[in-house]
This record gives sequence, structure tokens and C-alpha cells, in this order.
Amino acid sequence: MRPVTEMPTAVASAIHTVLSDIDDTLTTEGRLTVEAYGALQDLRDAGLRVVLVTGRPAGWCDHIARMWPVDAVIGENGAFYSWHDAQAHKLRTRHVFDEAQRARNTSRLAEVRDTILREVPGCALASDQFCRLYDLAIDFCEDVPPLPESAVQRIALLMEQAGMTAKVSSIHVNGWFGDYDKLSMAHLLLRERFGVELESERERCLFVGDSPNDAPMFAYLPNAVGVANVARFALPPGQSPAYVTQAEAGAGFSQLARLLIGARRGP
Repeated sequence: MRPVTEMPTAVASAIHTVLSDIDDTLTTEGRLTVEAYGALQDLRDAGLRVVLVTGRPAGWCDHIARMWPVDAVIGENGAFYSWHDAQAHKLRTRHVFDEAQRARNTSRLAEVRDTILREVPGCALASDQFCRLYDLAIDFCEDVPPLPESAVQRIALLMEQAGMTAKVSSIHVNGWFGDYDKLSMAHLLLRERFGVELESERERCLFVGDSPNDAPMFAYLPNAVGVANVARFALPPGQSPAYVTQAEAGAGFSQLARLLIGARRGP
């Protein structure tokens, strides 16, 4: 990972879409700072498209799409995307599965939940589980004392043994039934909402994140950026971001925003 300050100006000035994780990328120690929130607005004011890509639940994404200065939000690790239709004054959501399929998955999720809570002492359901539609989120350090890495991997293994996709974030292990992820939904969102083919625009779409569940985005986008705290994780070869900020979390995101905006404005 190279310092983000080494990103060529020609590369930075050509970026038209910023896709960003939320937890420990925009937020700092669980809080959204004024600086980071302002950076979202500054990016949009400078003419960049801003899309948040998160493992957080549908209930959060409803609020974010309505209230935050973003163009859209991908939620629950790629299960859906939401945006606020300003002309219709209405929130709209594009789902991977229909309501019937989500209902069929509910009992399966409950079985896996009970197994994990029984077999991994100290973990807990994520506090936002009540407003999730697709996935099971197990807390290993947000509202519970931090668990050892072995426990985190045990949670992921139990999910995988049940036939789920499992991803580890900086605070939760998220599991779901289906083969979608953040990257597949990013392709769909950009194509359907904005007429952008991510495959051909990879160099002009930038992702910023901090943890292993961001690895597919890091690997796919050549100008991906990690905030400094990404160094806490040993990401697999070829799945680290190309650049890293000097500052951690929200301050790192703000640093990146200033760099991109400055490049667009020129000398």
C-alpha cells in the first residue's frame, strides 16, 4: 500500500464516483464526526458521486439514503441498494431477493443464530439485528468485550458450515444465504441507477474501506484506498488497497476527500 499522497493528480482528478464503507472508515470509535460528515457533502458539492457500501442493516440505510448527503447506499453487504427519489419525495430500494425468499430465510437464520450464541461464549447479536432483512450479524467487539481472533473465526466457520456466506468486518461477523456481495451490488447499482459500467470505469471509481469484508472491492478497483487502520488486518495477497491514508477512520476519509477535491480544482 502506497501513501495516498502518492496518487497521481491525473488519477485523482479523473475519479467520478467514491464508494465508501461506513464503520471505522467514515466513523471514528463508533461515532460519525463533523469532519467526516462534512467531507461527504464536500465531495458531492465538488461534483463527485457518493455511494456508501456497508454491512449495516436496512433500517439504518433507510435513514442514510433519506438524510445524508449521498447518492445511494448499498446495505447488508450487498443485499440491496436504496436511494431517495427527490422528484417523487420517496425512498426506493432495489432488493436481491423478493419478500417470499427473505421470509424463507428467516427461520434458517434463527437456527444459525442459536448455534453460534450457544457455542461461542461472549459473542452477542448485533444491536442493530432487529432492523436487518437479509443477514445475521454477530457482535464480537462493538457492544461486547473484544473476543480473541479464534472466536471470531469460529463464528465465521459456523456460518459457513450452515451454507452461509460469512464476512468479518471490524466489529461484526456477518452471514447470509446467497452469493451476492458488496462488489456485485456495486455493479448493479451503478449500471441501473447511473448508466455506469463498473468494469469499464474501474479506474475512475474509487472505494475506501478498512477491513477484510472490503477485500473484494480493494482487489477489483485499482485505485482503492484504505484508511490507516486497515493495517490492523492481514489481508490476503492481492486483496489490499492500492493506497492508504495517513490518518485513521473518519480523519483518513476526510484526508482522501480533500485530495480528490483538490485534484479536481487543479493548481
